[in-house]
Amino acid sequence: MANEEDDPVVQEIDVYLAKSLAEKLYLFQYPVRPASMTYDDIPHLSAKIKPKQQKVELEMAIDTLNPNYCRSKGEQIALNVDGACADETSTYSSKLMDKQTFCSSQTTSNTSRYAAALYRQGELHLTPLHGILQLRPSFSYLDKADAKHREREAANEAGDSSQDEAEDDVKQITVRFSRPESEQARQRRVQSYEFLQKKHAEEPWVHLHYYGLRDSRSEHERQYLLCPGSSGVENTELVKSPSEYLMMLMPPSQEEEKDKPVAPSNVLSMAQLRTLPLADQIKILMKNVKVMPFANLMSLLGPSIDSVAVLRGIQKVAMLVQGNWVVKSDILYPKDSSSPHSGVPAEVLCRGRDFVMWKFTQSRWVVRKEVATVTKLCAEDVKDFLEHMAVVRINKGWEFILPYDGEFIKKHPDVVQRQHMLWTGIQAKLEKVYNLVKETMPKKLDAQSGPAGLVSGDQRIQVAKTKAQQNHALLERELQQRKEQLRAPAVPPGVRIKEEPVSEEGEEDDEHEAEEEEPMDTSPSSLHSKLANGLPPGRAAGTDSFNGHPPQGCSSTPVARELRAFVEATFQRQFVLTLSELKRLFNLHLASLPPGHTLFSGISDRMLQDTVLAAGCKQILVPFPPQTAASPDEQKVFALWESGDMSDQHRQVLLEIFSKNYRVRRNMIQSRLTQECGEDLSKQEVDKVLKDCCVSYGGMWYLKGTVQS
Repeated sequence: MANEEDDPVVQEIDVYLAKSLAEKLYLFQYPVRPASMTYDDIPHLSAKIKPKQQKVELEMAIDTLNPNYCRSKGEQIALNVDGACADETSTYSSKLMDKQTFCSSQTTSNTSRYAAALYRQGELHLTPLHGILQLRPSFSYLDKADAKHREREAANEAGDSSQDEAEDDVKQITVRFSRPESEQARQRRVQSYEFLQKKHAEEPWVHLHYYGLRDSRSEHERQYLLCPGSSGVENTELVKSPSEYLMMLMPPSQEEEKDKPVAPSNVLSMAQLRTLPLADQIKILMKNVKVMPFANLMSLLGPSIDSVAVLRGIQKVAMLVQGNWVVKSDILYPKDSSSPHSGVPAEVLCRGRDFVMWKFTQSRWVVRKEVATVTKLCAEDVKDFLEHMAVVRINKGWEFILPYDGEFIKKHPDVVQRQHMLWTGIQAKLEKVYNLVKETMPKKLDAQSGPAGLVSGDQRIQVAKTKAQQNHALLERELQQRKEQLRAPAVPPGVRIKEEPVSEEGEEDDEHEAEEEEPMDTSPSSLHSKLANGLPPGRAAGTDSFNGHPPQGCSSTPVARELRAFVEATFQRQFVLTLSELKRLFNLHLASLPPGHTLFSGISDRMLQDTVLAAGCKQILVPFPPQTAASPDEQKVFALWESGDMSDQHRQVLLEIFSKNYRVRRNMIQSRLTQECGEDLSKQEVDKVLKDCCVSYGGMWYLKGTVQS
């Protein structure tokens, strides 16, 4: 009651439902434009529509006299599209890009709950929308420019080889008679993407006439948005109960329920997903994710779901591979479907994908050529199989995407035994179909009973002893290095350390402002002068924990070792990372870990940065422009200083260049590398170091993660 008194009713407005344009009214959403400009001010050169597809195409003029218009660029685009000779078929007759085409796409399949409102004289008139279309720029002129370029190249090649072809005017022609098309082949052809595109292209365009906002025809049509007879005439149709009135205002979507399947295969929100039966939820999740640990599946379904029911449901749609669940092949390739690449029927695809899944029950690694040789499928189909459940490693093959889940194996031995029996049957079927040599086939499946490579108990003991000796030697070396660092001077000469005080979270904004006010040193110095190396002396010498976590030198704790291993592995793959990107990769790494892992104890940003510096990386003080939109985490750039390969020196020179420049041209990098390395580098060596550390945008080179498009 108190809230109602604080929020009194100011005005009551009558609402009317106009139906004159109910089946004809569309809402067009245009791209972002300046606030001072309306689309009525832009001349509409032409408009056309395909009614069946509800596809609209508009052609609007471009103001070439605007001071922001780049005339040279417009002339270059027109030259690339139409060539030097302009005729009636030219896209740009003025030899200047003076118009732009917009094509529509449907934003939603159900518009029954949307309406256009018109407020006039204290009354609100609503008209239901028949469709909502988004108009986006079309770049079909680029396709035409590419076609022109290919025609010119073909003409040049034909001119060069005209003399050779003159001697071979007479050619033998082979005539072949096509066999009658079978019903199965016809269904595959009708379902193919090329057939659907051709069918859509055959629908003719219907040209429309555009009327401006102030045109008399527009004023006349706008009157249909008002409900007729709304002034004082009693409308008995709306004398309904509140529930009946709401039902009329928002009727149930019957067409949508008919069109959509019971268990849609596309991605749903979690709210929509949890309204479905448990079996459909599991099927949809597995069909979209394809590979998932059981713990992750339980977390997605919610804490109130019974794990026994989930186990019963998951075995109907997935198979157990290395302790993780992989969706069954017949779920991805249902009956009567075919491959989008080769047209192979679903039965053959399921058999080939089952072979890939079975190979992963035997080993962590699978070679793509071996799969293609055995299954006799095209490279695109085999690649799709592998991408569902593995990641490619250079010079190694394809590795299973998730780590071995030993916890699930120990907790559910009955499920493991049942899956083992299923895989035994699949193995026998694969042996018969692919004529596999039984001597090369393992006698029993060991993938479900332990990680690949560990067979006997004696071998496991030997491997454990070897790992213990290696870990002991590694800890000894790290302890020795730690002692040497404590005896060494806190700040090496010639190195500028960027200190960040360890304080409460509320002081982070002041710290960031202090960094922005710090002047950028542009004086010539050694290679290391612009790289913030090492750690602040106050923390380097201390052994107390901070923020509840041990300092970075304490590498003996399980959390520090796991974090150090993640950081080293990440920077070996990506040499340059911003703090923002590193945190994103770390969150993805956490998502792939099993519940209860040590890294879930909580890793602060400070601990992550200190681990990066302790792992041999350095912070690059990139001079970001004053108007940059990069966040503080995006402005902290870290790079691997030494990786042990031949490109370390080239990479260090490149990082020193970007410590003085936010963006650099390639010729400057080339000359600086030649000057510092004392030799002429090959194009391949320069390309490698640029690929490792930089990205190109607009003809300039930036460090990875620093470009703001």
